Amino acid sequence: MLARASSKALRVKIDLPLVFLLSVLPDVDIILPFLTHRGITHSFIVMTVVFVPLFFYYRKKAAPYYLALAQHVLIGDILVGGGVEILWPLARKFYGLDISLNSQTNMILESSLFILAILFLILTKDILRMFTPDKTNFLLILPEGALLGSAIMAWHYSSFELLFLHFIFLVIFGLVILGSLKDFVLKHVKFVNSE
Repeated sequence: MLARASSKALRVKIDLPLVFLLSVLPDVDIILPFLTHRGITHSFIVMTVVFVPLFFYYRKKAAPYYLALAQHVLIGDILVGGGVEILWPLARKFYGLDISLNSQTNMILESSLFILAILFLILTKDILRMFTPDKTNFLLILPEGALLGSAIMAWHYSSFELLFLHFIFLVIFGLVILGSLKDFVLKHVKFVNSE
């Protein structure tokens, strides 16, 4: 939502699959055993250093993508589950509100944000744009995996409503990926048949 709002304010177009990919990218530390979860990949200092060349090259077009990356830390991990090393490497301390993942507060926050995101996709008609076949739609594979992993890990303590909201995004992303895969295969088959 932050990326979309900033793109509108700055009058720049965004690639939604890339936005969704960046919104879960900090959690790549979960699958990389040599990284501490919520450490370097969740640092605003590291994010900013990585984005400085992108801001120089793309100027205001980079801002929505930076916000997509930063929102993961700001809206998610600072609130829930022990905080983040937001100032790494300057400070090796975890900052956050430390709201428990299985608390009622987290369930309400997450459910509210999921619902807002779904409404935002519908109201901006971005949900329709996502179903336009495009090669960047394959970037949704990582957010799809993150949602699936999150839903599986949260199965035993999450509310039905929160799991249902995860499922809605799983279905949307899955259908978008399958539609683009179908389009890719059909184009490839036409190309092979024309030879």
